[in-house]
Amino acid sequence: MTAIIDYNMGNLASVKNACDKIGEKAEIIGDPEKIKRFDKIILPGVGAFGDAMEHLRANGMDESIISFAQSGKPILGICLGMQLLLESSSEFGDHKGLCLIPGSVVKFDKTKFQTNLKIPHMGWNELFIKKRISLFSGLDDAFYLYFVHSYHAKCDEKYISGESYYGYDFASAIYNENIYGFQPHPEKSHDNGLLILKNFMGI
Repeated sequence: MTAIIDYNMGNLASVKNACDKIGEKAEIIGDPEKIKRFDKIILPGVGAFGDAMEHLRANGMDESIISFAQSGKPILGICLGMQLLLESSSEFGDHKGLCLIPGSVVKFDKTKFQTNLKIPHMGWNELFIKKRISLFSGLDDAFYLYFVHSYHAKCDEKYISGESYYGYDFASAIYNENIYGFQPHPEKSHDNGLLILKNFMGI
């Protein structure tokens, strides 16, 4: 059974619907005391990093997620949820994250763009597999997913499982042992995204 973490900033319905579509049981949970009885966690998220961390800390959900991670059970962070897994973010100030994957969250650097690209990065884009972790089972070496974001992860290569290109290469999929993160939205990415979710459920 999978817990979808509710902290007032997630795209909960679409994640729950995607889980239903692949025939996997998932429950939306806002009580940090309840998540320990689940096998897996999905941490979704839409919005600003600092606000999200405040919501997680307000009832101790941050500590429950960290304890869950330390138990060795799988966690999947999606979009903002992925960014929260990192150590820090520079979005509207400096903010500390959950520190489950070493690295930081930075804004797209327009000075590195060869053309005048819009921020946020929005729409379909390719993810190129850098390390073939179990979540990529059954997928090609490059495939399309749906993105909506202005900030991206910056971390050591050993934590990067997938990259995408928007003005320059950036980490679009990261991992650290039992912790997985995707910058794009698998739940909005049709067959490719549903396969990623199914692979996560099968860990």
